[in-house]
Amino acid sequence: MLGLARDAGHEFTQDPSGADVLVVNTCAFIDSAKQESIEAILEMARHKQDGSCRRLIVTGCLAERYRNELTREIPEIDAVLGTGEIPQIVQAISCAGPSANAAPLACFKSPIPNPKSLPTYIYDASTPRVLATPRHYAYIKVAEGCDYKCAFCIIPTLRGHYRSRAPESIVQEARTLVAQGVKEILLISQDTTFYGNDRHERHALARLLRALDTIDGLEWIRLLYLYPTTIDDETLAAMAECDRVCKYIDLPLQHASDPVLKRMKRPGTRQHYDALLTRIRERVPGVALRTTFIVGFPGEAEADVEALCQFVNDHGFDHLGVFTYSHETGTSAFALEDDVPARVKAARRNRLMGLQKRLVKTRQRDRIGQQARVLIEGPAADHELVLKARLATQAPDIDGAIYLTECDPTSYRPGDFVEVQIVGARDYDLIARPVGSA
Repeated sequence: MLGLARDAGHEFTQDPSGADVLVVNTCAFIDSAKQESIEAILEMARHKQDGSCRRLIVTGCLAERYRNELTREIPEIDAVLGTGEIPQIVQAISCAGPSANAAPLACFKSPIPNPKSLPTYIYDASTPRVLATPRHYAYIKVAEGCDYKCAFCIIPTLRGHYRSRAPESIVQEARTLVAQGVKEILLISQDTTFYGNDRHERHALARLLRALDTIDGLEWIRLLYLYPTTIDDETLAAMAECDRVCKYIDLPLQHASDPVLKRMKRPGTRQHYDALLTRIRERVPGVALRTTFIVGFPGEAEADVEALCQFVNDHGFDHLGVFTYSHETGTSAFALEDDVPARVKAARRNRLMGLQKRLVKTRQRDRIGQQARVLIEGPAADHELVLKARLATQAPDIDGAIYLTECDPTSYRPGDFVEVQIVGARDYDLIARPVGSA
């Protein structure tokens, strides 16, 4: 949307009070995301009274799911664009020009009689793009949509069927980004290891990784959002053999109790997960494993939580996230009774995260004295004389970080790679100093 708007001649501002048009891009995955989206819309709506805002546009999954409700309950909204209407952003913005004095909701209506009949929009290498990340890393969406029917998930309804981009388009986009200074590419989709299956292309992800690995100037390639039933040996081989591919696997497993997995409609069992994680570590030596779990799913008992904790203890994940179950309309799980109280969900989450913190603390101490190559992110948020950096086994925003002390921060720029020695640990983060410093 930013790229399309820029190419149409619009200018961006970081100051919402001075903007002619405000665009709120929303999420509707779980209750907390919906609430955050609604609060952002209401906050931006106030700028129509006390700022320069002439038009308020709401886009994304909340717009796709609650189009009519949003425009009815928040009359300040002038345009709503669902997940298939992204190219209409320029037309929606243009309604806010000097001659645009239309009443709310009259300035833009979708030219599609039934916008929900559209497939979810997906861009290609020719689509104009503005980076919303720091210039040294960028996300590339390799596919859109999802064909799974997990009981807790609304994404297939909001995003449609899985559709892979052509590999040539992805490689071309990566080359363009690297030419602009990007050092790390993060490949994303709702299920990245399903890439190419919808096009009847076997082992497409492995071939894509090998093609991206040839791009001069690209330092790191990271895979996010893999799926336990679609990781094949060819992909693991490419990860092990390609120099630029980070030895990092993000594998949301959601649970490890067979009864809960069955109710979740997840295609896997504890035994299958045990074998998969063992195979991954055998095929990709030194790999870092990240996963996420949901606690409090309908019918989850203490025995299920015990099984999940034992699973975490057995496998020692490098990174772990835990969500409490959100009872969402439109999912098949909504027909089940949401029978785990909120306080119990929170307690189970805290228990699991407490276990993970203890496990990580032990492993972090073992890293002290080791040397590693890190990517500089920039000054630390709370100390201008400390630099924040990441290992190849740490993804931006979601994992821990490395903090560099005993160095001159002005000697390094975001995107630089530095050899460091780890000298300390603090919870999920590590302390280091550049090799050769006093």
